Amino acid sequence: MTAPTPTTAPRISFDDFLKVDIRVGVVIAADDFPEARKPAIKLVIDFGPEIGVKKSSAQIVRNHPKETLVGRQVLAVVNFPPRQIGPFMSEVLTLGVPDENGEVMLIGPDRPAPIGGRLY
Repeated sequence: MTAPTPTTAPRISFDDFLKVDIRVGVVIAADDFPEARKPAIKLVIDFGPEIGVKKSSAQIVRNHPKETLVGRQVLAVVNFPPRQIGPFMSEVLTLGVPDENGEVMLIGPDRPAPIGGRLY
């Protein structure tokens, strides 16, 4: 019997990676999103003067109470097209990883970073 192999995405080139624009921003507002199919929070994130303020819907309620989010730095993909989620237009994809139960944990710098800084 062979060991199962982990599921991974297809290999991409470094040039493909450079097409994904991931920036650090600071959450300036966090509100409930009761219209979402799965529990979610509406975020307003400031990415600085180059990118500006953007909105995002994030399914983060299990690990991140909305009261803890304002002022937190997060990473987000800022160059995907906007996506309609119910009555809300999500403009960026806020990034996270799963915890031991598969619930989203936000990712961000481990100490303050300049807002708008690009991941590399």
